[in-house]
Amino acid sequence: MLKQASASRSQSSLALSDLRAAVILIVLAFHSCLAYLDSLPASAPPFDSPPYQWRSFPITDSQRWFGFDLFCAPQDIYLMSLMFFLSGLFVWPSLAHKGSWDFLRHRLVRLGLPFAVVVFLLMPVAHYPVYLVTAVDPSVAAFWQSWLALPFWPSGPPWFLWQLLVLNIAAAAVHKFAPRWGKLLGRLASFGGAHPNRLFAGLVIASALAYVPLAIIFTPWEWSQLGPFALQLCRPLHYAVYFFAGVGVGAHGIDNDLFASTGLLARRWAGWLAAAVAAFLLWIASTALTIELRDTAPLGLQIIADLGFVLSCASSSFFLIAMFVHFARNRSRILDSLSGNAYGIYLIHYVFVIWLQYGLLNAPFFAVAKAAIVFVVTLVLSWAIMAALRQLPLRFGCAA
Repeated sequence: MLKQASASRSQSSLALSDLRAAVILIVLAFHSCLAYLDSLPASAPPFDSPPYQWRSFPITDSQRWFGFDLFCAPQDIYLMSLMFFLSGLFVWPSLAHKGSWDFLRHRLVRLGLPFAVVVFLLMPVAHYPVYLVTAVDPSVAAFWQSWLALPFWPSGPPWFLWQLLVLNIAAAAVHKFAPRWGKLLGRLASFGGAHPNRLFAGLVIASALAYVPLAIIFTPWEWSQLGPFALQLCRPLHYAVYFFAGVGVGAHGIDNDLFASTGLLARRWAGWLAAAVAAFLLWIASTALTIELRDTAPLGLQIIADLGFVLSCASSSFFLIAMFVHFARNRSRILDSLSGNAYGIYLIHYVFVIWLQYGLLNAPFFAVAKAAIVFVVTLVLSWAIMAALRQLPLRFGCAA
């Protein structure tokens, strides 16, 4: 019995470790492809004029491939939500072990400090090529003057960290002042663990209540930014749902039916794949209609598109988890290293992505070749740097 339990724990940890490695690869692939989307405007947007579209698409290359649009669209739907879920898994055990105040101090160092360092030191370096594309004066001094004249401080991918820190503070407050709520989340997770369909239904309902009203009010695309704090207006409550779903699953214990290699979720991974594809098709078809009709799109169609997002996000997340729980069998030193360095890679990769995309603007390569070069070089450089830094007393690991 003890050997079986130990094997189960090892299998769950292995699946989550491999999933973390896969997620960082997807993040790098997503950002590597953005310069080559077929849907990008014909020319690069100006650096110093609203609506500052370069915040989402820093480099615009003349080489395009529609396949990258099809790859990036589903990642934009589920990837960040899944990252919030995974980040929540170990929050409650950590709170129980450290207590609320020690937990908060650790999170401020783990999330707040890297956010400040990366945003204020690395993001100007990362975005200098964005300025160069349309600059009249390419000097560093002119760039810095234009940078400081912006009505915000571009934060890039690290926006995830400040929102995650806020959610960690909320979790610590729950643990301190209403600990029964954490246990309630754990009981709800245990209710759905043996029956993933129930957990899926609860997640979809909670996510729909959190996402759809805000998506109708603000549209699914609108961002707001105050200083370095960027926020996609329709998604903060949606991300909170996924984070606290992860907190609940972690409070119940990751060594339960949900992450068991013989559980229903793992055994039905193919069904979750079919659900993810169907939900994505629902989202993309309804969203394309709303974009085509613009202001004349009926409210019912907008609600269908927003519900398509909710369904696609949940089903894609469940599929990815199910696939790794089902297929994770043997430990790999490469995947272990990638997983251990995933957080650090996330922090620094954007510098390499943008500079490489800029450097390849005039290269005589097709879009697929350029994206592949950006992805591989970014992965190798980011991974090597973080592996070296982890040998120092200040270590980087995983945000979870």
